[in-house]
Amino acid sequence: MQVGENDSVIIVTHEPNWLLDWYWKETTGKNVSHLIQDYLNGRCKLRMAGDLHHFMRHSATPSDKPTFVEHLLVNGCGGAFLHPTHVFKNFERFSGTTYECKAAYPSYEESSGIALGNILKFRKKNWQFDIIGGFIYFILVFSMFPQCNLVHILNEETWSGRLQSFSSTIWSALLFIFEHSYVSSVGSLTLLMASYSFVPSKLTRKKRAIIGGLHVLAHLTAALVLMLLMELGIEICIRNHLLATSGYHPLYDWYRSMESEHFPDPTGLRTRLEQWTLGLYPACIKYLMSAFDVPEVMAVTRINICKNGMMSLSRSVLIMYYTSVFIYFWIFSTPVVSLIFGSYLYICINWFHIHFDEAFSSLRIANYKSFTRLHIKKDGDLEIFTLAVDKVPKDWKLDPKWEAEERGPHQLSHHRRYPSK
Repeated sequence: MQVGENDSVIIVTHEPNWLLDWYWKETTGKNVSHLIQDYLNGRCKLRMAGDLHHFMRHSATPSDKPTFVEHLLVNGCGGAFLHPTHVFKNFERFSGTTYECKAAYPSYEESSGIALGNILKFRKKNWQFDIIGGFIYFILVFSMFPQCNLVHILNEETWSGRLQSFSSTIWSALLFIFEHSYVSSVGSLTLLMASYSFVPSKLTRKKRAIIGGLHVLAHLTAALVLMLLMELGIEICIRNHLLATSGYHPLYDWYRSMESEHFPDPTGLRTRLEQWTLGLYPACIKYLMSAFDVPEVMAVTRINICKNGMMSLSRSVLIMYYTSVFIYFWIFSTPVVSLIFGSYLYICINWFHIHFDEAFSSLRIANYKSFTRLHIKKDGDLEIFTLAVDKVPKDWKLDPKWEAEERGPHQLSHHRRYPSK
């Protein structure tokens, strides 16, 4: 069947390149544009596409210039997640024609409000991010442990003085990272390059560098604040004799004292067990108990490092110390890294209109579904109907009437009395 000379045409493509080309400042779909402008020459009444998971319809405004496409429609609301509409709010020209947005689902205001979920729900929706986020924060401040000179903060008499001293310590730590450290400086520079690459290329290099740099600075500052708060907490506990009071194994020492007091060994069985197991019998209990007293290990090792230096400790002790620090620091840092990254996505999507894919896919919104139906009337007029639902049910129940109804072997669903299952 051939297209007649006066027939109108509907063109359907997988991507709405009229929106994406405007957004990315690119030119794609040259073959389709050549077909529409040079061959159809105004007979294309409608262009449809999906791929973007929202609904938007634009219509050409009346003009003396030729209009190659009268209506532009995108409906990808059947996708796995939702895409924003407010990012494309300023779209108005395509192929030399001015267009006006007739419908957007969700609305611009609602779409902008949904983006707030990146701050409030990012961690809940993407809890796997905690694994890598906490590890990155630990790398950023690895070279800063331990902080031995925190007396000046605690000796301040006023809270304003403590805050000022705390801020100056953060600034000094930031300078130390880039001037003297190795692990933290390499981690910071790696994160900076990754953050720069993460910013969409539609922006200029200068803007990408500024946005990426501010993003890394926020994470680095937060990591330093958490590190210093953690070190201050340990210092306060040591000063108040809550930690570092009896060496590395206080639980094991208490266990041995209770054991000798309540379970005497007149036959020397425990001594023989130690000999028979080559020392594994008490060693396993000792180090297992130390695993349940991580703050004590951190405090004692911290004191030894501050007094005698890092080189005075064996490699096994240092591994034990940094492992203990990592456990607590990871727990403290994971909520913060998710909050900052979610805030970054919110600011980017609502202020700079970038990261529209990342900001909304991270929310995993399964609502706002719709589908479009086309009806060509006998006189050739085209009718388009789009049905949408804001909230998608999560629990479904089988209709007993559908199940009980008798049906033929090849009966179509719309011919049944109860077509919906």
